[in-house]
Amino acid sequence: MIERNSQENYEAQTLILNDSNGNKLFCYLEQLVKVEEKEYALLTPVDTPVSLFKINEKDEPELIEKIEKNEQVLKNADAVLQEHDLKLIRSAVTLTVSGELEEPIYDELEEDDHNDEGETYELLVSFNSLEEEYGLYIPLDPFFIVGKLTEKGALLIEDDEFDRVQPLIESELEKSII
Repeated sequence: MIERNSQENYEAQTLILNDSNGNKLFCYLEQLVKVEEKEYALLTPVDTPVSLFKINEKDEPELIEKIEKNEQVLKNADAVLQEHDLKLIRSAVTLTVSGELEEPIYDELEEDDHNDEGETYELLVSFNSLEEEYGLYIPLDPFFIVGKLTEKGALLIEDDEFDRVQPLIESELEKSII
């Protein structure tokens, strides 16, 4: 189920990532990293990953980390995106948006596009749901997902296993850069 995809002089294998709940995400296979005699795949979503934020009275976005796929706020987000010929995809690991997006202009990003953890986001759309204001933001920092290759694609590395192998993968990547 691994395919080749070529887009604007960028060629990478694509595959389907599955999580433990049966959710799927179409990804590029960016790199394989060997740790403790096991091979892990670094993946990036084919569609644009987005994060949902609640915008409070101070206009400071608050990241919503857990959300059910059928919540009203996502239905409202999907309706707003459809007005821009975009589609919200509720997939494994993250929400994604498919469709033609404009490339961000990094020089024009404002200070409030940063959150407390130093990650940078750009607002894609804002909307209201149940008298609250929300926004879908695009993370501008690289978005990598760790998985194990299987015959049918890849399986998401989650929870304790992710916590254990993530620093080892980062260490291996640092070695390869030097």
